[in-house]
Amino acid sequence: MHRTHALPLAALLILTVVPTERVGAQNQTEGFSDDRLARVDEAMERYVNDGEVPGIVGLIARRGKIVYHKSFGYRDVEAKAHMSNDVIFRIASMTKPIASVAAMMLWEEGRFQLRDPVSKFLPEFADMKVAVPVRPGDSARGAYRTVEASRQITVQHLLTHTAGLPNPYRGVTRELYGEVRANRKPDGTVGDYVTALAGLPLNFEPGSHWEYGPATDVIGRLVEVLSGKTLDVYLKERILKPLGMHDTHFYLPASKVPRLAALYEPDAEGKIRLQEKPDSNSRWVKEPHVYFSAGGGLVSTTTDYFRFHQMMLNGGVLDGVRILGPRTVRLMTANHTGDKPVWLRGPGFGFGLGYSVTVDQGPSGMPSGEGTYGWGGAYCTVFWVDPQDQLVGILMTQVRPYTHLNIRQDFQTLAYQALLE
Repeated sequence: MHRTHALPLAALLILTVVPTERVGAQNQTEGFSDDRLARVDEAMERYVNDGEVPGIVGLIARRGKIVYHKSFGYRDVEAKAHMSNDVIFRIASMTKPIASVAAMMLWEEGRFQLRDPVSKFLPEFADMKVAVPVRPGDSARGAYRTVEASRQITVQHLLTHTAGLPNPYRGVTRELYGEVRANRKPDGTVGDYVTALAGLPLNFEPGSHWEYGPATDVIGRLVEVLSGKTLDVYLKERILKPLGMHDTHFYLPASKVPRLAALYEPDAEGKIRLQEKPDSNSRWVKEPHVYFSAGGGLVSTTTDYFRFHQMMLNGGVLDGVRILGPRTVRLMTANHTGDKPVWLRGPGFGFGLGYSVTVDQGPSGMPSGEGTYGWGGAYCTVFWVDPQDQLVGILMTQVRPYTHLNIRQDFQTLAYQALLE
């Protein structure tokens, strides 16, 4: 991994913003104010000029029409390569909705039911145990003891992140989960990883809590088993190629590496420094190309990702290509988790099949209406789809970690303040 020191102030001042592809009168026809959309520019320019992000691409569309699609800053600061609307980003967990749709396409073919135990298709999950924290007086040694799970993990549990799988965030099994990830072999497949994951105890009884983790990778393996194809082939044949998503890949072809964004991290003062160069040594480029993560493995562009979610907003169809039925889209974007806290989003949110869902606008603190669905990625990408206002918003930059920034929330807020009808 390549790293550099934080950029000095003088260098940061050179990060001249380069907005591109300004859109004209169409903004008025779709209910957006040109003057108010200019506030989006000002905020994005500020993030770049303050040295908090390297470059940005933002996209806003309403009723199927792109009304805002602009780029700012740099794709690669060190090379002084300007950002542009066709730059390719690591979208990380924004892979999850695409993989979830892949699974639901098989559901539409009658290959499984949501309440089916996943062990029906992946037998390694047949006899799961639950880790129970050790309390004073217990005879067990260590941080936890295990008990037999009282219920099976279902496909629905996996799609909603309620299966109880170990993860790097919470639970007494984090150390064991870290060992599984650390012991992954360079030529290992997701099938190998899922088998190792099934050998670990759960953090809680399936269905009892919401907890973010590796469940969508298990969904990706389920797609492979049910379809008889590797996930990259299935996605390409059934979703990416039919929708014209030609810049979305698990591993970027060499010819497209010049469009890959560099990856940055914040220093102690929150200013960007290089984490990974956008070259053939990137793990999203180099071989072997055998590990296809449904949980976070894709790279894509704002244009490609917009096409996918305009398909969802249209009820499963785009440009005459039907991916899902409209009632499947409705099922996926309903809240499946009741009042369980979705701690990554906070109050006002539930979770559907691959998406967070706004269930109460007031506590959410966001302007998007109830029924809005979306998610984000670990490298500071985000999207949302608002059926009430027929709106899709996408923001992509490349900084990790990013929780010290409000850029994702700011972009969404500024999109709505510009919508006047």
